[in-house]
Amino acid sequence: MKKILNSFLIAVMALAVAGCEKKNPTTTEEVMSEKEKALQTVMAPYVNHTVIATYSHMADEGLQLLELCQAIQAKVEAGEDYADLMVQAGEAWRAMRVYWEQSEAFLYGPASIHNIDPHIDSWPLDYNAMNDLLNDASRMAKIEEEGGAYVGDKLGYGLKGFHAAEYLLFTEQHDGKPHATNLTKAEAIYLVGIVEDLTQQAILLEDSWCGGITNETKLAIIAEEEPGDMSFGMNYGDAMLYPTVHSPFYKTYQAAAEEIIAGCVDIANEVSTLKLGNPYSSSNAEEAEYIESPYSCTSVIDFKDNILSIKHAYAGAQQGDACIADFVKAHNSDLNDQVLAAMDKAIEEIGLIQNFETQAKGDAQVKKAMDACAALRDLLDKEVMALIVE
Repeated sequence: MKKILNSFLIAVMALAVAGCEKKNPTTTEEVMSEKEKALQTVMAPYVNHTVIATYSHMADEGLQLLELCQAIQAKVEAGEDYADLMVQAGEAWRAMRVYWEQSEAFLYGPASIHNIDPHIDSWPLDYNAMNDLLNDASRMAKIEEEGGAYVGDKLGYGLKGFHAAEYLLFTEQHDGKPHATNLTKAEAIYLVGIVEDLTQQAILLEDSWCGGITNETKLAIIAEEEPGDMSFGMNYGDAMLYPTVHSPFYKTYQAAAEEIIAGCVDIANEVSTLKLGNPYSSSNAEEAEYIESPYSCTSVIDFKDNILSIKHAYAGAQQGDACIADFVKAHNSDLNDQVLAAMDKAIEEIGLIQNFETQAKGDAQVKKAMDACAALRDLLDKEVMALIVE
């Protein structure tokens, strides 16, 4: 993507969620079972307040990060100090990262269809390929000219996304501090290209769920990116709001509810067995490769946000929202209490982990967190899912 003027990037972004909000579905109630009617009430709050709102905020933070990285590039090229900008960019990266991690309970749909999850969140980085790229004048000229479009279309997963940006924004000392202000011109150009592509992918997620964003800044980024065969005309939110026998996604509200719970099960399992489990059981040689956010030191925050993603999907992102927890409570109040307690327990145990980036291997607290996430997974998978499908 060609550079976007800073004055354009700071255009008002708050209208995005409102512009995408879906109306409550209307269906001929005479043909719906009581279960379908109950699950129908869940869908509009889930789509609007959990999914679209999360992606919209993520895209907004991406725009802020992009503006800061462009400013860093300008300072690098002018030979001027940019220490404060590096701090601000690091905080913007963290802010964007929070919303991504809080979306991981709904990695189905557009995130899967468009391969956005691996596109923006693969690790570890391919350091050798990155060094080769930075020293390749021809390819760096392409990135300078085409920006995020080149990064998104031409580079492999190990060279783009959150963790490529993290590597350039934070030190290699596993201390979460901003990178020393000694970026090369090539690194600054590359950083902007990575963040342009990252932001465009976030906007794609928002657009694909709401079926048409209205924010002009975001629309301009989509247009500049020239996305080719990526379907920005998709309206995945409506697939959940209006299931039909002809839908390629959901034929009933029960099927949509099953997808929501399956997404929660998947991320609970991933946190337990991979994000926590791999570093815990790794050999010394493998350990560093299994740490998800080693430079920003946000791994523990990431994991807590993953469980919050489950909590929002299950119990609603806004107080008073109709949610699957209401359905479960109406049929098995004790089970609902157990699920909510298991979520809180998983968040608590994860939060007690110390020095994860450097001391995860064999750590007793990591094991407690793994077990708590596994217990949550099993409740959702074996009991909540059974209640929905019975």
